[in-house]
Amino acid sequence: MVQDDRKAESGTEAPAAAEPLAVPSEYIASYERARAADPSRARNYIVHTMIGDPVCDTMMAQFAEVPLQEADRFIRAAIEDPDDPALKDAPASVQAFVEELETVPEWVDHDAFRGGVRAFHRDSSACLAAMLGGVLVEGFTTTIARSFFITGRLRDQGVRRLRQNNRHMIELFLPGGLDVRGDGWRLSVRIRLIHAKVRHLFNTSDDWDTAAWGEPLSAAQVGFAVTAFSARMLQHMRSLGADYSESERDGFMAVWRYSGHLMGIPASVLYRDYDDALEVFRIGRLCEPDPGLESVALANALVNSAPVVAGITEPAARRKLAKYIFVVSRALIGDEVADQLNYPPSRTLGVLAWFRMQRRYHQLMRRRFPKLSGESSFAAFSTLLEVSALQELGIDYRLPDHVYAEQSRRW
Repeated sequence: MVQDDRKAESGTEAPAAAEPLAVPSEYIASYERARAADPSRARNYIVHTMIGDPVCDTMMAQFAEVPLQEADRFIRAAIEDPDDPALKDAPASVQAFVEELETVPEWVDHDAFRGGVRAFHRDSSACLAAMLGGVLVEGFTTTIARSFFITGRLRDQGVRRLRQNNRHMIELFLPGGLDVRGDGWRLSVRIRLIHAKVRHLFNTSDDWDTAAWGEPLSAAQVGFAVTAFSARMLQHMRSLGADYSESERDGFMAVWRYSGHLMGIPASVLYRDYDDALEVFRIGRLCEPDPGLESVALANALVNSAPVVAGITEPAARRKLAKYIFVVSRALIGDEVADQLNYPPSRTLGVLAWFRMQRRYHQLMRRRFPKLSGESSFAAFSTLLEVSALQELGIDYRLPDHVYAEQSRRW
């Protein structure tokens, strides 16, 4: 870690902006690259690489002194029923957590979500395909990939994790999903708790180098991720042929912004609107080091797991669908990033235009000849996430109890 004593330019939202900046050593070169593009945003991003989630991080530290089943009980009560008498015996930090959950920011407008809900349900297949082919892969280009790689979560339980991602997004965009204790609300809070527990496990092990890598699952990384799931998602959806109005776009952004708040992203790194999110995404990518071996492994594992999620069991059919997804994904994320991730070489000229044409044809076929519409890679790709998303109907608040997924209880 190095100290950057230069004063931050005006306009930064980072806390204590004028104080010396601690830069994780792996970010030194990329930070200079980002500073050349936007000094204030770059500094703000780097500040948040050293921030986790103070409220939940304290809670996880206190839970370490509590029997595991007791901690499970406190967590469920805090989320499901904060009036539960059992919470009287909970660590003091639990009350601070409950107070945060019960406080809805002034900017939250549930009526504003309706446009986003409309856009999602009108074209959920494009949204979910954009997530797999673009957003999740781009998310793994950041150093967040290292935490997933070390835990083995994607390697060991990749299919289940992909389904959990799908379910979270679907629940967010169901009417009432973000009402207090709605399923989208609860799943967002669950993600916050998982991040905090994984941070605690890393910070009490020898597997993480904070001076080099920053906080595991830092506020910067999670703030970046939610810009990908929102603004970047909308860009990919449009590339795949989806259409939406400005009010629908803003509603989509409002849904993800509130979800990001529930996931514990501090206001200082949580986007305000569509344009702001695109800038956070752009500068965040510049701040992040170039993708490493962990990013390569996880991005490729993600694409190769998609046919399994779709329920395709025949090896040749799995390979065919994975190859198709690689081509579409390369067209979405661009050759430079795809090459960094060691994607198979392929030409992308006309790929998205062809995808959009297939999409229109498939929509027509589904209406007129539903039995014949599923016999193509496009059909499998565009529906694979929908058919698998809701296989787990309950919400389980159990958290991992070991850094390595294969040694942890199921969560």
